[in-house]
Amino acid sequence: MAKDNKNLSKKPKFNTWWIYGTVIAVFLGIQLFSSGMGNSGGKKINPTEFFDYMAQGDVDKLDIINDREARVYLTKEAQEKEIHKASKPTSILPQVTPLPNYTFEFGDLKLFQEKIDNVNSEYDNINVAPNFKTEENLFGNLLFSLLPFILIIGVWIFIMRRMSGGGGGGAGGQIFNIGKSKAKLFDEKTDVKTSFKDVAGLEGAKEEVQEIVDFLKNPEKYTSLGGKIPKGALLVGQPGTGKTLLAKAVAGEAKVPFFSLSGSDFVEMFVGVGASRVRDLFKQAKEKSPAIIFIDEIDAIGRARGKSNFSGSNDERENTLNQLLTEMDGFGTNTNVIVLAATNRADVLDKALMRAGRFDRQIFVDLPDVRERKEIFEVHLRPIKQAEKLDVDFLAKQTPGFSGADIANVCNEAALIAARNGKKAVDKQDFLDAVDRIVGGLEKKNKIVTVEEKKAIAYHEAGHATVSWMLEHAAPLVKVTIVPRGQSLGAAWYLPEERLIVRPEQMLDEMCAALGGRAAEKVIFNKISTGALSDLEKVTKQARAMVTIYGLSEKVGNLTYYDSSGQETGFTKPYSEQTAELIDKEISDIIEKQYQRAIALLENNKDKLTELAEVLLEKEVIFKDNLEKIFGERPFQKQIEERLLESKKSDKVEE
Repeated sequence: MAKDNKNLSKKPKFNTWWIYGTVIAVFLGIQLFSSGMGNSGGKKINPTEFFDYMAQGDVDKLDIINDREARVYLTKEAQEKEIHKASKPTSILPQVTPLPNYTFEFGDLKLFQEKIDNVNSEYDNINVAPNFKTEENLFGNLLFSLLPFILIIGVWIFIMRRMSGGGGGGAGGQIFNIGKSKAKLFDEKTDVKTSFKDVAGLEGAKEEVQEIVDFLKNPEKYTSLGGKIPKGALLVGQPGTGKTLLAKAVAGEAKVPFFSLSGSDFVEMFVGVGASRVRDLFKQAKEKSPAIIFIDEIDAIGRARGKSNFSGSNDERENTLNQLLTEMDGFGTNTNVIVLAATNRADVLDKALMRAGRFDRQIFVDLPDVRERKEIFEVHLRPIKQAEKLDVDFLAKQTPGFSGADIANVCNEAALIAARNGKKAVDKQDFLDAVDRIVGGLEKKNKIVTVEEKKAIAYHEAGHATVSWMLEHAAPLVKVTIVPRGQSLGAAWYLPEERLIVRPEQMLDEMCAALGGRAAEKVIFNKISTGALSDLEKVTKQARAMVTIYGLSEKVGNLTYYDSSGQETGFTKPYSEQTAELIDKEISDIIEKQYQRAIALLENNKDKLTELAEVLLEKEVIFKDNLEKIFGERPFQKQIEERLLESKKSDKVEE
């Protein structure tokens, strides 16, 4: 039976283009056959030979077709002559009328007629009178007249197929199937191989979706106590944190039909298509229930209604959302279909979509912490040939703020760098280079930088390093480089502490360290440059957040002008003009105070700053060890180590 199934699967599938091809082939065959019939198969001769045969009395009849072609019929006696034996007409099909022996084309009909008359008058026993006939290829003329209409219809069908999503016989592939769902159905046994073992980190999110899988496998366990299976779960998180990967793992673990599609698959240029596809999707899912529907990037259709529709016209996206709301929790629904959705824009979703009864659970998929990053590294390091002494803990600490997708990219980039350098295994340095490549961009050693510019860049980066070394809450330095990388002319890498809450003194120290580059230019050259653009942008954002979001300004007070619901528009400000002036002044004062603080620090350590810049000019890249040689041990090292020990103890308690 298995072999028979394989043979059946190998048979070519029926395609509508076969019909089109057969019809075209028949048309062409008839056309060629009819033109062959009109040609009659007579032997080709020239007019001179014809007049010779006519003078000899061999011509019995002459037909002139359409005033340009002559068909010659020989007498029975002439057909027996040796010279004419090759002219006997042959035909595959039986003929009602006799076929000509010879055919030829002539030029001017009047001259041709005069020559025939001359031969008739010259010989008494010869009297060949031409018969004039008109022949038409009715089928060819009909085809020629219908050809424009055929072309127009063909172009129309082609355009309709393209607009309806292309493809042959699949859903949405034909104009009459445009309202069908585009969801891809994954077979629970063969198509999806991802499981929860492949999802590292995300422990809280995994527990939530694991429960959904249990609901589908053992519904009686929960319904026996009076509980109801949840209708849906919304995965919310930053890009690359693993929302789609979690959904794939659910598909692999649940062993039920899994329908997957994107939010943009519902919306087309035709009115009503989105709502029709939603209906068709839920109809298919109910037929195969219990089943899971996964809608990726649901914000494409789930945005809050009544927004950004200034024209007052019909909004196809709103119709699609209304249909989705009805299908998820309306009349005629059942509890055997669970909807999973993912988005990184939960703030713009419609409130009706977010309520309990539709998406009963909102699962937040956060950026991984140190322990989770270690687990993610271990997953992505499996296929990579690693060096023997590769410290995964070190790699996890070197990638704060990296998502799962970023870590996968780091591992891949490290393998590419090792291969480029001809190594047999990927070592620690390859991973560090990969992190630098992703964070800072590609090194541009061939970029033309003058001696004066290089000196300014060295002092700028040395200023960052010096100020951050002197401040307690500034992030510890990893390395500094003056090699151009990406869009920057120089860069400094830090290893920030992963804090859940941030205090004002910590933010101020970070701002002061960020302004250390411009302060160093002022202290050494008594000039400033445009090289501090990214620093100023970062500092301005931090100061504005302190004043307007976190309420950390004494003059403005314990107020926030941040709207987490996203309901406010950008056309109005939630404060008066006087408050706006106060906010601007407070932001400026905070930044200026930290700038003067950085200048004072560098003035007190000018000799060490100069020494560090000279080392940087010589080596182009310096590390933490170089700073320790020049500055000695960091002043607040003991307090920092104590904080790290406390955080490690808390991690062990959680484990």
